[in-house]
Amino acid sequence: MATRRSFLSASLTGLGFCACSLGPQRASAAAASRLPVMVAGKRVRTVDMHGHCYFQDAIDLMGEQAKTVLPPVKGVPEHFLLKEDVLKTRIAMLDAAGIDLQVCSINPYWYGKDIETAEKIVTLQNSHMAEIRAAHPDRFNFYASLTMQDPDRAVAQLDDAVRNKKLVGAAIGSSMLDESFANERFHKVWAKAEELGAVIFIHGQSQPQLAKRYAGNGWLSNVIGNGLDTSICLHHFILEGVLDKFPNLKLLGAHGGGAFGTFPERGDHACNVSPSNCNPNIVLKKTVAEYARQIHYDSLVFTAENLRHLVAEVGAGQIVLGTDSPIPWEEHPVDHVFATRSLSDAQKTAILGGNAAALMKTRA
Repeated sequence: MATRRSFLSASLTGLGFCACSLGPQRASAAAASRLPVMVAGKRVRTVDMHGHCYFQDAIDLMGEQAKTVLPPVKGVPEHFLLKEDVLKTRIAMLDAAGIDLQVCSINPYWYGKDIETAEKIVTLQNSHMAEIRAAHPDRFNFYASLTMQDPDRAVAQLDDAVRNKKLVGAAIGSSMLDESFANERFHKVWAKAEELGAVIFIHGQSQPQLAKRYAGNGWLSNVIGNGLDTSICLHHFILEGVLDKFPNLKLLGAHGGGAFGTFPERGDHACNVSPSNCNPNIVLKKTVAEYARQIHYDSLVFTAENLRHLVAEVGAGQIVLGTDSPIPWEEHPVDHVFATRSLSDAQKTAILGGNAAALMKTRA
């Protein structure tokens, strides 16, 4: 039986939920008493593998497009732009949520810029990330930014980020301006990531060509668009044979992998149903469902039932904690894991931090 996190109120402890939140309004009070997360009487080091940040000097290089970079969400820009005063607030937010370490990324906004400008943006961002990681190694790590417009530069940036800056890997969008990252010209990047043991965090973006379809109430460009984009990217990595060529590549899909993690078996039937839509020269070594079980996913799927199903499809060993912080998608990430009663203590421990610790080990 899991011993839930010790809480500020004894009555809340009896409920079996974590009275914690990633919201800044609760952060200062909870930070004064940072309490550990416990499973079966043992301290668990919790790791959030899906946080976000931005740096203003890098955004400024976008020129007129700079005003479109920060997302239209609560807490912008005061919780996104990592300056010293913001770091204090972010750390307090982590404390309030029961998060020990957060790994942050920057959603690519520079893919449409020329290579030289993109490289300047990436250089600034990776330098800032390294500085914060060095100053707060027990609270923050980062996914490097890459100039994917030029795979050779991306390879050098990834190597520097992991070997020298001690970042855990790199974050990418789901395509390079609609060009699939499964295309051969990007293979040198995945070869370097495999060599380094670097995590490649895939965070989908909304598709501008579907803007009219996403228009209307409910921010569908994000709710549907981001997950759809991640799903397409993961399918390409599998179906184009990239994971056969780089079997040890560490891929992590945001938002539970989008629709991909829900029913990967559908991909196993496609070529039998419609051979004309498949390439006979690509012969995969495994089923799509088997590849799905070697990819990693964050836990940002909102309900205990959704998390139970994701575990059933891909295994608890492939899932890591994810919040999207400081965007308030999931303000009670630890509670979410504890509330999934189908999970064993060992599975809870793995999802809360054990899987992330194993995933972040690099060979560099």
